[in-house]
Amino acid sequence: MSLAGLLLDPFLDYAFMRRALVACLALSLGSAPVGVFLVLRRMSLLGDALSHAILPGAAVGFVFGGLSLWPMSLGGFVAAVVVALLSGWVARTTRLREDASFAGFYLIALALGVLLISTHGSPVDLMHVLFGSVLAVDNDSLLLVAAVASFTTLALALIWRPLVVECVDPGFLKAVGGHGGATHMLFMALVVVNLVAGFQALGTLMAVGLMMLPAAAARFWASSIEGMALVGVLLAMLASVVGLLFSFHFQLASGPSIVLVAGLVYVASLLAGPRESVLRRYFPGQHLEA
Repeated sequence: MSLAGLLLDPFLDYAFMRRALVACLALSLGSAPVGVFLVLRRMSLLGDALSHAILPGAAVGFVFGGLSLWPMSLGGFVAAVVVALLSGWVARTTRLREDASFAGFYLIALALGVLLISTHGSPVDLMHVLFGSVLAVDNDSLLLVAAVASFTTLALALIWRPLVVECVDPGFLKAVGGHGGATHMLFMALVVVNLVAGFQALGTLMAVGLMMLPAAAARFWASSIEGMALVGVLLAMLASVVGLLFSFHFQLASGPSIVLVAGLVYVASLLAGPRESVLRRYFPGQHLEA
């Protein structure tokens, strides 16, 4: 078989591969720019915590509706919001830092979610929720992912300037009367909805991978925030396509394959990216800037 056949035939011949591809490309468009801002705001582990926080809500939705899109999505969204609010409240009212409170709540949420699903479903159901099944994405899931990607793009366009200022100088935004609190809350909502959308395809444990790994890799390719967002989207899409092809040809789980490819892209960028990589540190030269 020719190289073109290896790359194109899976998507041309199988509808489930086309749906998986569209879902992953839409996820890349919405989640990668959100991941870039998480990286810039030093909140990378927050995405991981919230992805775990989805699980108990999704488990409750599973108990009442089975492996149904809307009950599990709504439950996951509510659970993640509750964990975020509780963690913020604990950080404000006690001496415990917000990252520590997030860690405590997400571990509780993860254990509770696994317990609920394991007692009300089969091991197959548990694996589906934890690791997803992007090759089983249906039309409703595609609609959800596309809606989240569209909403995220519009919302980021509206709050882009205050988000950038908050990353660079949060004190200035407060001094000029910027709505930092409202911007932060909307941004947190974007993190949650993108993780919920990613959960439908990649599972709770894998959804954060497509959000954070391309975003972290983008720092080694671009100097501006706009450039990092664009590179993050392109790298996420690349990881999606290669991961899907890899899983198809070698009969491997699709979600972990996509995240593993994203991880390899991150490692390659860390070692040999044109900006501030290991290679540039020991062999300085002209930096390529996006």
